[in-house]
Amino acid sequence: MANGILLKCIGGFYYVKAADLVYECKARGIFRKQELSPCAGDLVEFTPEDEEHGWIVGVSPRKNSFIRPPLANLDQLFLVASTCEPSPSLFILDKLIAIAEKKKIEPALVITKNDLASDRELAGIYKKAGFMVYSVNNLAAGGQEAARLLAALTGKVSAFIGNSGVGKSSLINQLLPELGLKTSDISQKLGRGRHTTRQVELFPLPQGGYIADTPGFSTVDFERYERIFKEDLPGCFREFAPYLDHCRFTGCSHRVEKGCAVLEAVEKGEIPRSRHESYCQLYEEVKDLKEWQFQQKR
Repeated sequence: MANGILLKCIGGFYYVKAADLVYECKARGIFRKQELSPCAGDLVEFTPEDEEHGWIVGVSPRKNSFIRPPLANLDQLFLVASTCEPSPSLFILDKLIAIAEKKKIEPALVITKNDLASDRELAGIYKKAGFMVYSVNNLAAGGQEAARLLAALTGKVSAFIGNSGVGKSSLINQLLPELGLKTSDISQKLGRGRHTTRQVELFPLPQGGYIADTPGFSTVDFERYERIFKEDLPGCFREFAPYLDHCRFTGCSHRVEKGCAVLEAVEKGEIPRSRHESYCQLYEEVKDLKEWQFQQKR
């Protein structure tokens, strides 16, 4: 019996990394009976048959997971936004951050194209809110900020998400040029070429840790498959935390009430106004949603 991390699932095969080996495994029928589908990022127990094959016999409890893309046990989510072309949507960024916070995944912001427009205002909002911010010019990704970002990836399971045109792929390729060489070898082992559909895949990083290749990881999927209910929403804005217990009335929605400590903090500039505006917009989206209704939509 051995333990490993599931790198990829495709065509009924599960590719598990343990030490320096990758095993092509099948899953025991018990998983189908339990309606459990192992996915990339799962920590699994398996029985090796030899140095290339084995059987998955157990899946450890997940600390978090996504329905689409199917991915488990993510430590960090890097939101990639460009200063321009396209301009960032603060509301979309804040919605993604809130979902990450709800799932106990550490969000961080990576700003690209700072050679084309200033990143000062965008970076200021999220630094003030308490997030790590990396400002990386894709044309010069070997600088100090790139080194900080590489250090942040070490020892963690991380994913990058960003709209088309923000330079996510270029950023990753420039940050980790050696990863391209390793992924070609690993992908051959994982069966690329035999299957045409791209699936979620974890790639081991040279310095330790994993980066998730998540095709189709889009805001559309987040909005369709991930939902925060209004009772949980204040806790998904970390800069609200020092003020939540100081409102005049219990049950404060932190939008319009008199004596709301969160609103007072916004007026004093202690909470970025754009973040509070996103909170209010999200509240309007979910205020009437019940969990049973959401379950039906899934």
